[in-house]
Amino acid sequence: PYSTTTALFESKFNASSTTESKKTEQSLRDEIAGRSAEIKGDEAQYALADGDQLAVVESEAREADKAEASVDTTEAAQELQKKLDRLCKTRPYPLFLAEKAAEIVEANLDSLGKTLFGKEKRYPKNGKKENVVILGTGWGAASLIKDIDTDLYDVTVVSPRNYFLFTPMLAGASVGTVDYRSITEPVRELNRKVNYIEGTAMSIDPVTKKVFCESVTCDGNSCDIDDFEVDYDKLVVTVGAQTNTFGIPGVREYCNFLKQVEDAKRIRTSIVNCFERANIPGLSEEEKIRTLTFAVIGAGPTGIEFAAELRDFVEQDGPKYYPKLLKYVRIKIIEASSTVLAPFAKELQEEAISQMKRQVQIQDEEVRRLLPTRFELVELLLDSSVKEVTEKKIALNNGNDIPYGLAVWAAGNGPLPLTLDIIEKLGDEQAKSQDVARGRIATDPWMRAIGSKGSIISFGDCSCIMNGPSGPLPATAQVAAQQGEYLAYLMNKEYDMSPTISREGLELPPLRNEDSEKKLSESIASFYTQSDEYAKPFMFLNLGILAYTGGNTALTQISPAPNAGPIKGSGKVGNALWRSVYLSKQVSIRNRVLVLNDWIKRQIFGRDITRV
Repeated sequence: PYSTTTALFESKFNASSTTESKKTEQSLRDEIAGRSAEIKGDEAQYALADGDQLAVVESEAREADKAEASVDTTEAAQELQKKLDRLCKTRPYPLFLAEKAAEIVEANLDSLGKTLFGKEKRYPKNGKKENVVILGTGWGAASLIKDIDTDLYDVTVVSPRNYFLFTPMLAGASVGTVDYRSITEPVRELNRKVNYIEGTAMSIDPVTKKVFCESVTCDGNSCDIDDFEVDYDKLVVTVGAQTNTFGIPGVREYCNFLKQVEDAKRIRTSIVNCFERANIPGLSEEEKIRTLTFAVIGAGPTGIEFAAELRDFVEQDGPKYYPKLLKYVRIKIIEASSTVLAPFAKELQEEAISQMKRQVQIQDEEVRRLLPTRFELVELLLDSSVKEVTEKKIALNNGNDIPYGLAVWAAGNGPLPLTLDIIEKLGDEQAKSQDVARGRIATDPWMRAIGSKGSIISFGDCSCIMNGPSGPLPATAQVAAQQGEYLAYLMNKEYDMSPTISREGLELPPLRNEDSEKKLSESIASFYTQSDEYAKPFMFLNLGILAYTGGNTALTQISPAPNAGPIKGSGKVGNALWRSVYLSKQVSIRNRVLVLNDWIKRQIFGRDITRV
């Protein structure tokens, strides 16, 4: 007879099988992720210099390119070269602001028209849709996916993650300030007319125009890695970058990164693990201090914001959950340079240092009495570069050792193997630009990959614009998002992205579609460039930078004009601006509601330390 015991046994067996299947699927995903992130050779060769050094290198390269381009002695070639040089010059800031304002008005009017009267059906100018393949679902890709006109293009998105991630709030998610799902949005929700394929692009063939991918597929309890190919007419590469370990031994093995949701989950679990492990009876005081020492390597925005969020967790939730352990907690920020938050003004850097080193703020008087006199929660170790990381210790080049319980590496970006594969396959033209691009795909000012004949477009952290009007661009979400919007604009206006070679032998910019209506923003740009036939090159509008510094304080720096002094804010005012900007920049109303709800929940109930 079919007894209750038998049913219970089968239920447990099925649950066990399902768990085993999930483990197998996850291990295969980890295998693909590992191979798609493995750099052969020295990672340090791709380390990006700081902004000033990079600006000098790229400026020199631009001058060299211009000198080389002006060798042609024919008068017609010289005239055309002058026209192209003017096109790529920095547009005057007042005109550029007017141009951007016109774009915003045009976009809002267009959106209003679609809402009131519906979207007018469009047809490609040559009668056939181009097959556009987008690699990645980051900031740039999300902007492009949202805005691209699927009446004109067949769009396929290939990415190992089926969601967009609001990365600036990943530090908060790693300590429970916000939930992971509150800062993610499904790709299919961004644009329901694109075809999304969950897979990892491993390599491409620019000759046959194919992308070679891998994906984990499961049939019942059996999972395997499947290979597949995707054909393209236009390939958009916006895969971003990965964390650069600079080839330092032990970093990949023992440090946590902060790039993906999986990283934040791992850190969040590890933080609770450290506290629970330190609470085990019999541990010496020295071992408790080591276990509750959190090392943050890198004092850029990611490192400082994570340290600030972790400090908030210790001060606000530590007294409730671990009152007797707080005296053992140490947060050590390790930075190779002599300051923190390099992109910010010196005054704001000093404010950040002051916030990091301030006295611990714990409201509960009984818990506060348990802390030693002059207790320092955060220690800044500037001018301290890492030599090696082992399981329980970080060795610095100055000879000091830092025992730790959890290490978070937030120091620098490096290329993905796919980016290096594309660079290699684009040939000599691309290789010549690598002295400046340094492991990023070199593109022209219209984001067409050099050497691809217009079939590959790249932007975001994996690319480097050569000779563009904005000069060297920082690897930020703001830049990538604007580039995605710019590319969608060009493609929706049906500019010919394939570079035509003039009779003088010069490569021409994208040509304007004569049937397309010329809008006010284009007229403003062409007023300065003196060119109606070519697309304006991408130009970055710096809207400012933000950084959370803990204790409901934040830094804001807004540049009203390129050569003007920045408008600076800090403290509670900076925090109000930081929260309002991050809330407004969420990609959907759903995300805004969820993030606001998380902030309210944390204020009332605190952070959730449950391990599930």
